[in-house]
Amino acid sequence: MVLLAPSVAALRKMLAVCETYALSHGLVYNVKKTEYMVFKAGAKCPLFVPPLLLNGTPINRVKEFKYLGHWVTEVQDDNVDMDRERRALSVRANMLARRFARCTETVKITLFKAYCTSLYSASLWFKYTQRAYNALRVQYNNSLRVLLRRPRFCSASAMFAEAHIDGFDALWRKKTASLLGRLRGSCNSILKGIADKCFLSNAFRCSLMFNPFKKINYNKLRKAFENKLSVK
Repeated sequence: MVLLAPSVAALRKMLAVCETYALSHGLVYNVKKTEYMVFKAGAKCPLFVPPLLLNGTPINRVKEFKYLGHWVTEVQDDNVDMDRERRALSVRANMLARRFARCTETVKITLFKAYCTSLYSASLWFKYTQRAYNALRVQYNNSLRVLLRRPRFCSASAMFAEAHIDGFDALWRKKTASLLGRLRGSCNSILKGIADKCFLSNAFRCSLMFNPFKKINYNKLRKAFENKLSVK
């Protein structure tokens, strides 16, 4: 369960409601596993945060935590989660390379598509450093090289084209577009409102994922797509 509040006072009220509900239904919250985090607004963060209590016990404050397999940080960036996916991808690729070394390339390509193209929660990444992006992209390319026993410095684009596998940028774009499509096609009015609000500001940035660090006039791009949508 996750509680989001704009202030400490609001969060205390929500905790009080949780305590009342747990008491009336015979439930007990595990305070040792309960944590709270204060999101920074840019470089600003309160120096002192009043203590938060659950059943009279102080709750531990953390700078990052893992929720449903996705790392959330107080600075709201995705470097930690991208590093988590990079390490997980390395483990899966090495496992496939060891256990299926004598299989044909067709089998190896099928296994790579099944185990190494998931990129869990990649469609949610939007704030990251170039170092984290390059590290994950290189790991994705090297995973197929190791599995197919290709030279270290062979062309990655040619290798993926021959294997009929999406490259890293193409795979990321598809996952982002798939998430936006599901949000906009949802019957939930809240999800549709979020998707429509974020569509012009984020969707087309993700469509330019082939060079995410290129300087682009997003205001001009947004106006162009607004005109295009109004014509339709």
